[in-house]
Amino acid sequence: METKWLEDFISLVETNNFSRSAALRHVTQPAFSRRIQSLENWLGTDLIDRTSYPTRLTSAGIVFYEQALEMLAQINGARDMMRNKRAAALTSIDLAVPHTLSLTFVPKWLSALEHDFAPIKSRLMALNVHDAVLQLVEGGCDLLLCYHHPRQPVQLDPGRYDMLVMGREALRPYARCDKTRAPAYALPGAPDAPLPFLSYTNNAYLGRMVDLILGDAKQHPYLDPRYETDMAEGLKMMVLEGRGMAFLPESAVTRELKQKQLACADGGSGGWEIEMEIRLYRERPSPQRRGKPIVERLWEFLEMQQKKANRKRRAPVSER
Repeated sequence: METKWLEDFISLVETNNFSRSAALRHVTQPAFSRRIQSLENWLGTDLIDRTSYPTRLTSAGIVFYEQALEMLAQINGARDMMRNKRAAALTSIDLAVPHTLSLTFVPKWLSALEHDFAPIKSRLMALNVHDAVLQLVEGGCDLLLCYHHPRQPVQLDPGRYDMLVMGREALRPYARCDKTRAPAYALPGAPDAPLPFLSYTNNAYLGRMVDLILGDAKQHPYLDPRYETDMAEGLKMMVLEGRGMAFLPESAVTRELKQKQLACADGGSGGWEIEMEIRLYRERPSPQRRGKPIVERLWEFLEMQQKKANRKRRAPVSER
């Protein structure tokens, strides 16, 4: 059994609505329903009466609800106790970061902080975007660094979480260069020669970004799906092997573009890209959860940096 199944069930009991609970838990409704069913399968009994509307518990569900609250409280209590015993807890920053940003953005960012702010002890958890968000919501990290787009937003309550925009990232199509240093494949392809397409899995955030690009395209793309993974780095290695075309974050291919190993596969027409923000989130300190002093000092430093950058952008050219 997974702890998140208990949290899902408790949320469903409190909302009496699958759709509402799925949104609160940052998953799709089908995925949320599957997790409730997994809990029922593990217990060997139905918890939800699916013949009634609105959602209603079975007799077993009513009994298990109290048990779930107690189990979750014990688990969280044990976790808090262990974390409080960790000597370095107050001086180390726990970061939840999507895989791609952990390889591209974070190393340079930490080096810059070492120079401009102070040496930082950190623990990094490289996850997919969904699980990284859950780490922040469930108190498993101090800071969340992730991608954001208005059409695929990270749904965190602005009344509870602070946010800073740390940068921007373009997602574009790339292919291996041929002998003339041109891309071996280029969009949109053709009906009789579809492009071998290397894609993200359905649950990957960058996969949803690719869906937006293809949905907005002025030309119909002709693609032949050949391979999928949830990691951009995995797609990049397949592209370097010449196995097809993939959409990749620009920061992930900087070196390969300079070395003429990869090239943009947009056919020279453009329009096959999307820009995302790179956002940093933290839970806003409160009397009940004050947070770590090192995180507070870092956040104040980053806010000051952002204000200076904003003033510089707004200043007339003659004042710069």
